[in-house]
Amino acid sequence: MASRLRHIAIIVPDPEKAAKFFEEAFGMTRAGKARRGVYMSDGVVNVALLKTEGDEKAGLYHFGMWVDDLDEAEKKVTQAGGSYLAGRPTSPNSFYEAKYRDPNGVVFDLTHTGWAGATKEVVAKA
Repeated sequence: MASRLRHIAIIVPDPEKAAKFFEEAFGMTRAGKARRGVYMSDGVVNVALLKTEGDEKAGLYHFGMWVDDLDEAEKKVTQAGGSYLAGRPTSPNSFYEAKYRDPNGVVFDLTHTGWAGATKEVVAKA
């Protein structure tokens, strides 16, 4: 079973300003609206630029892995010392994911349905 890094969430004070920077500096395109921000894409990876809420500090929020089988991936995560945190995809068309913590407390997402603007399979150069 392969897992693919396809999602990164970054907390920012102004998602629109951050999106403009990602467009101009990196040539990324808008892939959609998030509940609290903007999804950007390079054609492979989805970057969620999320507006700060409460006491959150700007910076990396979490990362997301696109897996073939969510139940199997969850077993591997828990066997490796990770723990379930929250959420679960609600439909086959949902971009929502299940959240976990690694043994160090770092939050990450697992999904089998992907994210807007992300591509599941990519062939690496040899």
